[in-house]
Amino acid sequence: MNTIHQSISKFLVSLTLLGGLTAINQPAQADTITGESGNVRAEISFEKPEEFQYKNVRLQIKRAGKTVLNQNLPQESEYDRPIGGLFTDKLPVLDLDGNKEPEVMADFFTGGAHCCTYSLIYRYNSKSQQYQKIRHDWGNGGYQLKDLDKDGKPEFISRDDRFAYAFTSYAASGYPIQIWQYRQGKMIDVTRRYPKEVASHAAEVWKTYTEIRQQGEDEGKGFLAAYLADKYLLGQGQDGWRRVQQAYKKSDRNQYFTELRKFLRETGYTRSGVK
Repeated sequence: MNTIHQSISKFLVSLTLLGGLTAINQPAQADTITGESGNVRAEISFEKPEEFQYKNVRLQIKRAGKTVLNQNLPQESEYDRPIGGLFTDKLPVLDLDGNKEPEVMADFFTGGAHCCTYSLIYRYNSKSQQYQKIRHDWGNGGYQLKDLDKDGKPEFISRDDRFAYAFTSYAASGYPIQIWQYRQGKMIDVTRRYPKEVASHAAEVWKTYTEIRQQGEDEGKGFLAAYLADKYLLGQGQDGWRRVQQAYKKSDRNQYFTELRKFLRETGYTRSGVK
């Protein structure tokens, strides 16, 4: 299992356990998560849970001490837990697109053993003097912020959560890497621009596959699928297929390969007629 997968899995387990411990037999209490950058300060306030429900979740953004936004956040469910940043207790307020204007990120955890996290990202429009919002869903994978090309603008390193349960159980599923950038109010998939990171991830997925096969834990379908997807991102689909076909010798191999080709085509990794 790769490092990001391990870190996020431990994080989500700890959230589930902590949520259960804090919600039992306690009255609702007010709580806040704050963050700031330059003259921008943001705060999420909410009531601590009664029966695991988070109520009155509200975001306030101030610029030079003046309140510009003050509104309830759109939760899909009252069970959605505001968590600040995925790996910090601070509310992320940072310049994501290099325009000298910090964005505000509100991350949520929806609860459950295998799901889910999503981000609400607020961008300031200087013309309207208002904040505009987008939502990005991470599934169970979450994200890691890292400036991969050292240009002062961080990338979101995540995984393609569509591979969960695609060929095997959740625990035995593997995931190709996904890399995103936030630009002009949109999230853009830029994974193919970072072949070094993709190649490193593919090698790690293959290593995990060989380890679980040696231990006899699983037939490895999920990790072979993720490896092949990474190879397509590198423009090495033919080489990836050769290696996968050599590795998987089970009696259902023809059916598995047919389903794998169809899935990779439907998820955009390959095109019809491309092996």
